[in-house]
Amino acid sequence: MKNFTHINPTTKTNSYQLVLPLPIEILIPENDSVRLLSKIMDQLDYSLLYKAYSRKGRKSVVSPKMLFKIIVYGYMNNLYTSRGLERACRRDINFMWLLQGAKVPDHNTIARFRSKRILAAAEGLFYQLVELLKECGEISFENLFVDGTKIEANANKYSFVWRKSTEKNAAKLQDKLAETLQIICEKYHFAITESVDPSEVLSLLLIQQYQQNISFVYGTGKRKSQLQRDVEQLEELLARQRKYDDYGQIFQGRNSFSKTDHDATFMHMKEDHMKNAQLKPGYNVQIGVEAEYIVGIDISSERSDALTLKPLLQTMKNFLKGQKHENIIADAGYESEENYSYLDEEKQVCYIKPSNYEKSKAAKYRNNIRLLENMEYDEAKDEYTCRNGKKVCPVSVTQRKSKSGYRSVITVYECENCNGCPHKVSCTKAEGNRKFSVAKKFKWQREQSQRNITSAKGILLRINRSIQVEGAFGILKENHRFRRFLLRGKQSVRTEFLFLAMGYNLNKLHNKIQQQRCGKMLHEKKTA
Repeated sequence: MKNFTHINPTTKTNSYQLVLPLPIEILIPENDSVRLLSKIMDQLDYSLLYKAYSRKGRKSVVSPKMLFKIIVYGYMNNLYTSRGLERACRRDINFMWLLQGAKVPDHNTIARFRSKRILAAAEGLFYQLVELLKECGEISFENLFVDGTKIEANANKYSFVWRKSTEKNAAKLQDKLAETLQIICEKYHFAITESVDPSEVLSLLLIQQYQQNISFVYGTGKRKSQLQRDVEQLEELLARQRKYDDYGQIFQGRNSFSKTDHDATFMHMKEDHMKNAQLKPGYNVQIGVEAEYIVGIDISSERSDALTLKPLLQTMKNFLKGQKHENIIADAGYESEENYSYLDEEKQVCYIKPSNYEKSKAAKYRNNIRLLENMEYDEAKDEYTCRNGKKVCPVSVTQRKSKSGYRSVITVYECENCNGCPHKVSCTKAEGNRKFSVAKKFKWQREQSQRNITSAKGILLRINRSIQVEGAFGILKENHRFRRFLLRGKQSVRTEFLFLAMGYNLNKLHNKIQQQRCGKMLHEKKTA
């Protein structure tokens, strides 16, 4: 039965009252967010998106521009799945209004658009929206609040591959392979060289099979020849070697990856319901926020936030045609000499909280004689004075290379004489004189950043960082219930989060218009 219209059994007619069709236009309020979405999206340039479509073949059921609007509006209203978006296009009056009478796209069309068609154009469209916010006076490229969070990937949590285990098993495999090649070469009288190639030995074995006209057998009840056993053993070892070589290329400096999503890294998630520090595959999502709007994003497979600040700022600079924020405000997780130096080169003022800032307030920290901060330092002579009055002078200079390749200059200091010192137990565990290393440039940069964050302006910016960027993540995770990606692969995940960020920005703009808060950049410090 396909006709679901209710028929009166007596009169054989439709029992519902006949009504005139009403236009959808008058049913949607004038201040509805869908109207704002359509007005803003109509101002964007979609030329790069249309290049993803071939001019040959049949015409798309729904235009790419309309599909883009539908998906963004779905992310504004917590609709993320392609089937959910298709259902909304059939039932929700706002989605019908966006379609403007066009045929409803099916879930395959929506999924294909999001995972393939839009990939090259999504980031450009997002930053076009940021430029529109600048033209509207909503952002001014003055204060950028940066923070990151871990979001779970669409990958099996038991599909982990660890680098240490892979390297350990690969080393064992090489020993096993060398031993097997030695036995095979002696058994079949092959020439043994120092750099014997396992693939060449396998080829020689197959030649032996052809020359001796030996047929390989398979299945139960079949007795394999010794030659077949040797060939299969060598093929298995070579297959394992290729697998470990592929793993080595996938790691790309990481300690783990997921077999389901190779770009995902196993990380500690904040949503740890079992409270057992369980690792899950995920991505480190970085955002930059100004005036409560997300103005920059980056997706990283690195667990450390310190390695993500520079890529985020470089991406924003590239897409915003060189426009940069004057002040960069971030928490202690972003502190590093590389980040300090990069901001100094870009002429951006740094407001990064030092990692020892909170600890330095405690009396235990101030009384710790091991810490350099509690030693007297003579800048002219470049020497420290310990608690016992001994001089600690530089003895050598070396370099330290970070994971990203940045090199920092390290000065090594040594105390002139620690023999008989009454404070030695509290100062060092070394048997001889105490030695320690100092990165002078980093030390000076940290002191400068601490002066910035403790100024009146710095305090106001730190308050706003907690409100704006951490508040943005709170809205995305709690209000939008976005805690796990749907797509796989860094590029697809990046596109998915760009849709979410655009939906967030349009909701924020709509709310600020309704609350008459447009143009407000900072929250003022409240006092009792």
